[in-house]
Amino acid sequence: MADRAQPVTLLHALGGFVAAGVALAILGPLVAVALRAEAGAQLGAADWSAIRFTLLQALLSAVLSVGLAIPVARALARRVFPGRRLLVTLMGAPFILPVIVAVFGLLAVFGRNGWISQALGLIGLPPIEIYGLHGLVLAHIFFNLPLAVRLFLQGWLAIPAERARLAASLGFTPRDIARHFEWPMLRATAPGAFLVIFLICTTSFAVALTLGGGPNATTVELAIYQAFRFDFDLGRAAMLGLVQVAICAVAGLLVLRVAVPRVIGTGLDRPPMRWEAFATRGRASDALAITVAALFLLLPLAALVGKGLMAVTGVPVSVWEAALRSLGLAISSAALAVALAFPMAALMARRARTGLEMIGALSIAVSPLVIGTGAFLILQPVANPVSLALPITGLVNAMMSLPFLLRALIPALQEAETSQGRLADSLGLGGFNRLRHAILPRVRGPLGFGAGLAAALSMGDLGVIALFSSPAQGTLPLEMYRLMGSYRTDDAQGAALLLLCLSLALFWAFDRGGRLRAAS
Repeated sequence: MADRAQPVTLLHALGGFVAAGVALAILGPLVAVALRAEAGAQLGAADWSAIRFTLLQALLSAVLSVGLAIPVARALARRVFPGRRLLVTLMGAPFILPVIVAVFGLLAVFGRNGWISQALGLIGLPPIEIYGLHGLVLAHIFFNLPLAVRLFLQGWLAIPAERARLAASLGFTPRDIARHFEWPMLRATAPGAFLVIFLICTTSFAVALTLGGGPNATTVELAIYQAFRFDFDLGRAAMLGLVQVAICAVAGLLVLRVAVPRVIGTGLDRPPMRWEAFATRGRASDALAITVAALFLLLPLAALVGKGLMAVTGVPVSVWEAALRSLGLAISSAALAVALAFPMAALMARRARTGLEMIGALSIAVSPLVIGTGAFLILQPVANPVSLALPITGLVNAMMSLPFLLRALIPALQEAETSQGRLADSLGLGGFNRLRHAILPRVRGPLGFGAGLAAALSMGDLGVIALFSSPAQGTLPLEMYRLMGSYRTDDAQGAALLLLCLSLALFWAFDRGGRLRAAS
């Protein structure tokens, strides 16, 4: 936060205007959904089953992701080995990986005809059934284990090296270290990690669409989609949308009650000390945790690349057309996300405002499918929502990226203003010239990273576009899902590899461009 008085500029005023527009764009559809939900209507047996299944799969996914991440993060914090930095970097790949692509990779390894099922068949065991509850949980762990590992790894590396040295000099046992250092860090970090993963799994749509379904494996998101797309029962879709929002709100309140502040303390910012790095005890368990996690995360990607390389050149023309449509949509969505996030971040960097932070976090709490349903209800009386499917999808994708962009931009803008603000004042720089010469050169890196993230997430999105698009408007993820549904496996594999390459290329281009410009 800037520590001196600053005048309100046009950029700050624009930030307030944009924040109000974002709040309206999220809450407006939510109100439309609430008004459409029939007063006094009751949830049916299938709806209650979907709610129970949603809570069960999200709870199992969050608990297992957090629980499995702890030994992996602990091992990475304690060990130094060749390729460690690359492995930690690769662990971030599933976050920008299109969901439907990752599901395809999981099917190649864990499906009925996957590598593991084939290996089981050699010893006379039945193949793995990946569809249903265990499939959803497996896919959610694949996506969220790296996120949890990164969160816990930061916690372990934040333990001051001075305290670790003091513990070693006092002869602390592993149990003492766990009690005095590791448990307080886990107690402070785990509730937040659990909440984020629980919310992601609750609002996960593409995973439920591809691996769920059926009366016993339908989530609330999938039930909204079915009520909207197949039954066109807007009242039931609206009611389920409110249920979805209520689940996220209650989860957030419960976790806030059990969260505790971090009490590890501060040090002299020396490199973290791996106090058990040279002990033989625990070395085998650390190696096992790292190896299993690396195989679990990287094998589906390897399977996807191997199968897709043989099929990508033979994909139908519709795949290439959908790819061009997705590219345009992703770039437009990223540009819109930056245009929304930058003035909001500038205003939030100037002074912390709880209301603005809540607006920035709204897009995580409200499902894209609920926003899409509300947008359809608002547009239906005045326009054909199907003809506006692509612009609505781009807008929703941009708002879904806002929290990540804000988190990247706010610290960078605060630092730029703190380090360059006085010099800019002394030179009389204001308005656009201040932004161009004093601020932008120092935020290009985070800006490029955030734009790349927004483009990659939009490129792989299979949410709103699946809700009310026509076949001629299909994006690449939707085209890939259609190919999978019509059992054109080879074409789907080629489309999956194309989608993977385009998503990674977009992220790399924006991120690299930002860092290069920042270094120039």
